[in-house]
Amino acid sequence: MEDSKSYNLDVFTSIREPYWIASANKTDYTALKEDISVDVAIVGGGMVGITSALLLKDKGLKVAVLEANRIAHGTTGHTTAKITSQHGLIYNKIISKFGEEKAKQYAEANESAIHFIANLVEEKNIDCDFCFRPAYVYTQSDDYIEKIEKEVKAASKLGIKASFEDNIQLPFHIKAAVKFENQAQFHPLKYLLSIAKEIPGDGSNIFEFTKVVDIEDGESSSVITSNGNKVTASKVIIASHFPCYDGLGMYFARMYAEKSYLLGVKIKEKFPEGMFITAEDPGRTLRSQKYEDGEIVIVGGEHHKTGSEKHTNIHYENISNFAKETFNLQQILYRWSTQDCMTVDGVPYVGYVNSRTSSILVATGFGKWGMTNSTAAAKILTDLITDGDSPWAPIYNPSRFDIIASGAKLASENLNVAETLIGGKITPAPKDVNINNGEAKVINVNGEKIGAYRDEKGILHMVDITCTHLGCELVWNEAETTWDCPCHGSRFSYDGENIEGPAFNPLKHVGEGPNKKDPNIF
Repeated sequence: MEDSKSYNLDVFTSIREPYWIASANKTDYTALKEDISVDVAIVGGGMVGITSALLLKDKGLKVAVLEANRIAHGTTGHTTAKITSQHGLIYNKIISKFGEEKAKQYAEANESAIHFIANLVEEKNIDCDFCFRPAYVYTQSDDYIEKIEKEVKAASKLGIKASFEDNIQLPFHIKAAVKFENQAQFHPLKYLLSIAKEIPGDGSNIFEFTKVVDIEDGESSSVITSNGNKVTASKVIIASHFPCYDGLGMYFARMYAEKSYLLGVKIKEKFPEGMFITAEDPGRTLRSQKYEDGEIVIVGGEHHKTGSEKHTNIHYENISNFAKETFNLQQILYRWSTQDCMTVDGVPYVGYVNSRTSSILVATGFGKWGMTNSTAAAKILTDLITDGDSPWAPIYNPSRFDIIASGAKLASENLNVAETLIGGKITPAPKDVNINNGEAKVINVNGEKIGAYRDEKGILHMVDITCTHLGCELVWNEAETTWDCPCHGSRFSYDGENIEGPAFNPLKHVGEGPNKKDPNIF
């Protein structure tokens, strides 16, 4: 609910759409309508899917990209679009957990991704606002000074040009920062849609509005769509953000989804040259972006586990207040949220979906750093398919999972799964069924918990709020007007359509139809 008495109207009168999607051309790839055979079927048309398709086609393979919506409109279209090997304070942790050799693989993979994107932009003359910028992780807390010092040493040891700073160009005092040189930023949709144009032809294609509902593993695997069409392929890449096929890899147990929020704002002053993020919570991320004859500033942060909070509008308000306190804020133009898949050890899973298959590969768990990690993933997957190995594969190997070593983190992040599966079903639901326009409530209908939302036209939408993935109880997200799963990050529109996550099926409607109200209830 967007209540002007509670929230700053400047935020909520802005365009509720990512700047990247609002400012990019629309695509018109057709849906798959027949059975086809290719060398590689790619599920997901984001950064991993499109980049992998380009690389594999360049190797002479026939590829098919299957996207449930429009390409680049998922996580890729909701990013901050920083092209950086600086992923928070991560390198000292990776060295401690995996050793220096594997940490170097991670650093080299992400540094290489920066140069890959830069070279492709230059080679193909892609107009996507690409520019090199330094990247900073800064702190205003004494608690993080030593951590930043250790990060500088760790990154430098791995070959990254890193330095310790005690003063940066932002208009407030900091205690310390780590600076990475030669990082970059761009417009992700302008980049991705440009290279996507090179994929169709010579037996390869992109299919939009083609939802994959099953994958059959085998010497020749089959990808099944919601329309019943089949794509037969020697190799399958799952690049659907949260894997749409688990393959006994237990991804549902060793990942969780996290929400963050962003505003696109205009400020009076010139934004400093760089990309910035805090070391401490609640988290603040900053970068500029070319806009018309000037620039906008993307301000974000306020992360929390998906489905853990109902009053999500407060996060937009907090970011707005931060922008006002930090800059001479002129206008809030855009607002959007993003959802990231987080692994229990902080490193993505890229490679074969399990140790027993030789045909199905996966790329997932990029955290908040998908631009470089997804590009590195595409290169790793291409190498595994065409050459049988990759120099960066060991650190990203999905089968590296050590349940004993990761047990504490796994239990901590998935503690609410059992609570939501069991407790959500038995907690008494509100009996008050008075629902105002723009409001949602969980109500009790014949002993079942039902999610009810009345839209601005007064039409009531009622759905069973049991997630169609693994049965967790959904939570209302007021900022996006969606029902979100606190277990694995599936999200549904207020009328039950699946928007995001591992769930395939929509929510069940209550009453005669999605917009009907049951006269016996109300």
